[in-house]
Parts: sequence; structure tokens; C-alpha cells
Amino acid sequence: MDAMTEYERWETNLAKINLPKWDELPNFDLYMDQVVAYVNNLIGSMGLDLVTPAMINNYVKHKAILAPIKKKYQVMHIADILVISLLKATFPIDVIRSGMDQVTLRKYPKQAYDHFVELLMARLRKQPVGDTKAKSINENLMEVAVESVVTKLKAEELLRMMEKTGKPQSIKKVKQ
Repeated sequence: MDAMTEYERWETNLAKINLPKWDELPNFDLYMDQVVAYVNNLIGSMGLDLVTPAMINNYVKHKAILAPIKKKYQVMHIADILVISLLKATFPIDVIRSGMDQVTLRKYPKQAYDHFVELLMARLRKQPVGDTKAKSINENLMEVAVESVVTKLKAEELLRMMEKTGKPQSIKKVKQ
């Protein structure tokens, strides 16, 4: 199979991924190990870096997410961890948190999260994304964030496939 066919197959598989909307997230409290397993199950199939308990503890320490209540994580925590997991490879954690805060100033967290997931799923499936009329600054920010996730995933996969087919020649120093 040629590289382009393999890449197209990868894109088709990526389009089959389905991230849960807010109401599909666990609506009961989870302990750390349950959160890690749940989030990693979702993002692992996308080829993203898996989360660890240490990462989640750092998110709490640096106020990227709220502290758990009696060591239990709720829907809001899980949604935040998912969004951070999707965006952390392209943006620093403080920028992600700032963006989430800005978006949720104008939308409830549930609406903002659901819209982000809808945009991401549509982009992965190469479907049109909403209305092409004048968009709000919130909408633009969410679309750019989604585009960054998809672009990063595609770039890494293309590079991985290219590296499989051959290594570039090393550059030799020319004597002057």
C-alpha cells in the first residue's frame, strides 16, 4: 500500500472517533485513576499524549482546573481535562485556561464544551462547520483551536509515515 492510501485510511479512522458531549460524560464522581482511564481511553485512539495523575495534579496546582471535591472529579473536571488534553500539544496550559475562561464568559461551560466537540468532530469528518456569516470572536477562537488540533494530528501522522519510508541523508559539513 502506498503512503497516500495509508494516510487516507488513517484519516478515515480518525473521522470515526467520537468524543462525548457533556451529557454523555460520566455524571457521577470519579476518583483520579478512573478519570485517567476514562480520558486516556478517549484520547488514546487519536494518538495524543496520555494523561497521568501527575499531570492532573499539576493542572489543579496551576489552577488550570478546579480542585477535586473530596478527591472526586465531576463532569466539569472531566470536560476541562479533555479540552486541555486536546490542546496542550499546541498551546501552553495557561493559554488554554485563559481561552476556556474567555469562551465561558459568553457561554455556559456545557454549551461551550459541546460546541467545541461539535466543531472538532465536524472538522475530523471534513463536514462544513456552522454558518459562514459574520462569526463572533468566541466562534473564531474555537475554530482556530480546533484547526490547531487537527493540523497537529495530521502533520505528525504525515511525518511518521514519511519517516517509515526512508531516512533523510545526513548533512555533511563542507570544508571551506
